[in-house]
Amino acid sequence: MTDLAPLRRALLSVSDKTGLVDLARALADRGVELLSTGGSAKAIRDAGLEVRDVADVTGFPEMMDGRVKTLHPVVHGGLLARRDLDSHVDAMVEHNIGPIDLLVVNLYPFEETVAKGADFATCIENIDIGGPAMIRSAAKNHAFVTVVTDVADYEAVLAELDANDGQTTLALRQRLAQTAYARTAAYDTAVSTWMAGAIGEETPRRRSFAGTFKQTMRYGENSHQKAAFYTDGTNRPGVATAVQHQGKELSYNNINDTDAAFELVAEFDPADGPAVAIIKHANPCGVARGATLVEAYRNAFDCDRTSAFGGIVALNQPLDEETAKAIVEIFTEVVIAPGASDAAKAVFAAKKNLRLLTTDGLPDPKAPITTYRQVAGGMLVQDKDTGYVGMDDLKVVTKVAPTDAQMTDLLFAWKVAKHVKSNAIVYVKDKATVGVGAGQMSRLDSALIAAKKAERMAEAMSLPQPLTIGSAVASDAFFPFADGLMEAAAAGATCVIQPGGSMRDDEVIAAADEAGIAMVFTGMRHFRH
Repeated sequence: MTDLAPLRRALLSVSDKTGLVDLARALADRGVELLSTGGSAKAIRDAGLEVRDVADVTGFPEMMDGRVKTLHPVVHGGLLARRDLDSHVDAMVEHNIGPIDLLVVNLYPFEETVAKGADFATCIENIDIGGPAMIRSAAKNHAFVTVVTDVADYEAVLAELDANDGQTTLALRQRLAQTAYARTAAYDTAVSTWMAGAIGEETPRRRSFAGTFKQTMRYGENSHQKAAFYTDGTNRPGVATAVQHQGKELSYNNINDTDAAFELVAEFDPADGPAVAIIKHANPCGVARGATLVEAYRNAFDCDRTSAFGGIVALNQPLDEETAKAIVEIFTEVVIAPGASDAAKAVFAAKKNLRLLTTDGLPDPKAPITTYRQVAGGMLVQDKDTGYVGMDDLKVVTKVAPTDAQMTDLLFAWKVAKHVKSNAIVYVKDKATVGVGAGQMSRLDSALIAAKKAERMAEAMSLPQPLTIGSAVASDAFFPFADGLMEAAAAGATCVIQPGGSMRDDEVIAAADEAGIAMVFTGMRHFRH
């Protein structure tokens, strides 16, 4: 396989014409013959450059509304012919096929068309056929052909032509070929995923996944693990689409925790008032509402001040100066919010390691999303947990019914429990978490840990008693025995929200009645592993 390959003839056929004319002019200045199609040829010609239409080369006009224009042996022969094989060279001569040394193609905007909510027929018409076929031909023959599918690679090709007397290196051609195959794979993934949804195929026989590189991580969860960050093109407000205003590069764990924090705080509609979530190791260590954003932050912080150190803070409203001043009182890794005032940014500017991200919106907690998790030899695919229960969905199962204030806290606790690793127990009082127990093998242990944390905070804050006294408690799944419920009662909880559905529901209800606790069933659980 030769290292340097001359570039004398190029075919440019792009949907996104960003940089097209500049590239065409740069190639023409270097003596490269230009071939093109349709709108690309017009744009190049209108710029005063000489370009030959592919239809003139093939002898066939574009037909069938442009569906057939480059699907021709003269095009694919020019891309696929091996210049080092006499039989290929002889075939090119016999059939009057000229070599194509550079292919520049980007594809019909299928993903953008779907994102705009276009109808089925329109989406079908935006599936590119000729483009992927040419890309794959050129990429296969990268020993001789340079293929470009991304505007970002235009300059690299021109630089190599200048450095190598009008030739490209094998290393560049190999890299571009890999990028080209990844692009067609991602394109086909977008088409197949859309079509499965459009025809109601919930479990297609074959499923593919794709992403676009965003950044290399310094390392993964630990320093000996390599990692990178890819976006999925959905543009859901969050860490992947946020603007970073300051601070060092986000780490793998930063991104994971920031996503968890922002998805949690989005459960609380900003129209109903400020809300703040503080996350550590993907679990909430404090969540609260308040009359102001700074009040919500301080209430969330008071749930577990120890764990909040070095945590992630997510806000459901734009960051203001007063809240920024409160946040910088301790070390915080990342703050993410829908926006931030200039005064708030100025406060953070003095903390060079603190990352500030803004998103111009909140993710919709009810929007359908598909999630993926790799296991050995396979992939688990499921809908994101968008389960929601309101006041009318709750069933009172005890003799005592919750008051309106208790019901508000129960629903608050339920929203938080949805984002706590199972087994999850969440104590809430006055729309603020006062104890969180996460990730234990026993629900009883989660209740104990959450209560113990509340006791420690009461001591630290010189309170006469833990804030779990008089609290509402949520359990992400049913209580299999009454012991977990009784532990919550011992911690001072006066009302409980849980899914119900245990074989021992009657026993648990009886225990709640005996303790004088109000309890409601949701009929829905929120396991989070």
